[in-house]
Amino acid sequence: MDDNRVWNFEESLWTGDADQYHALIDDECVMVLPEQPFVLTGAQAIEAVSKTPRWSSVTFSEQQIMRPQEGLIAIAYKAEAQREGADGYVAYCTTTMRRLEHEEWRVVQHQQTPAPITSAA
Repeated sequence: MDDNRVWNFEESLWTGDADQYHALIDDECVMVLPEQPFVLTGAQAIEAVSKTPRWSSVTFSEQQIMRPQEGLIAIAYKAEAQREGADGYVAYCTTTMRRLEHEEWRVVQHQQTPAPITSAA
């Protein structure tokens, strides 16, 4: 998967609906998110997303892509997400994807650490 496709794939997980999550999250995925229950399986993450308003937009910075072996991609980045009627959200994230078949990828790991809130001086 080329770099642009990696980032489009990741963006779709922030802005897509539960069907998108179901299509791209592996059953054996593990996630660590900043809200209870904190540690989720793939099925639990899909269920949580189906009950959560989606982000209307997200931008990535500080992006890193690693390809430690054929069929495995690990990324790290800073995400800044917005949705109407809510405060923005900034977090540092990692995602690991594995290839199942040609051009078919699934997330097997995702983690979010909220960025520290900084105040203007």
